[in-house]
Amino acid sequence: MKIGIFFGTETGTTRLIAKKLYKLLGDELADKPLNVNRIEAADLLKYDALILGTPSYGVGEIPGLSAGCLERNWEEFLARFGAPDLSGKRIAMFGLGAQERYSERFASSMMALYQVFAGLGADMIGAWPAEGYTFEHSASLVGDHFVGLVIDQRTQGMLTEQRLREWVEQVKPQLLQKLHHAA
Repeated sequence: MKIGIFFGTETGTTRLIAKKLYKLLGDELADKPLNVNRIEAADLLKYDALILGTPSYGVGEIPGLSAGCLERNWEEFLARFGAPDLSGKRIAMFGLGAQERYSERFASSMMALYQVFAGLGADMIGAWPAEGYTFEHSASLVGDHFVGLVIDQRTQGMLTEQRLREWVEQVKPQLLQKLHHAA
């Protein structure tokens, strides 16, 4: 079994980050990233170790048509997903945000998605320090850490590769541990 990587995207940036994570993990450890608007619940549920990515939309809403997305996104996937028991699954999340343009709600959609999966019993990992970001408020912040990796391609694109490498080093052992237990 491998690590499953799933993302919702609007402009393609979340897809780009998912592909970079896949490349860092390698195809021995991870399956190719899949867009949640092209999968069924069973496609995600077959994995015990997951990386989920989301853009930020609205005021900390789960991205989807009702939040103003042009394509189906996490909102529509979750409507079909139902409420399966995710106990035994380990999930790391990444979210995109624009700290200058949306300083008052920076990367807040990640928290909405995080709460859904945590509420279904998943073991949520991958908290990321808020140090180095400049914003007024983020719903995705707990103490001095975001609930997952935050990427700001617009204003801090030069830091993306380093942040991805550091985050993968942090979450990889915890995700692999899940794969070895499942094997």
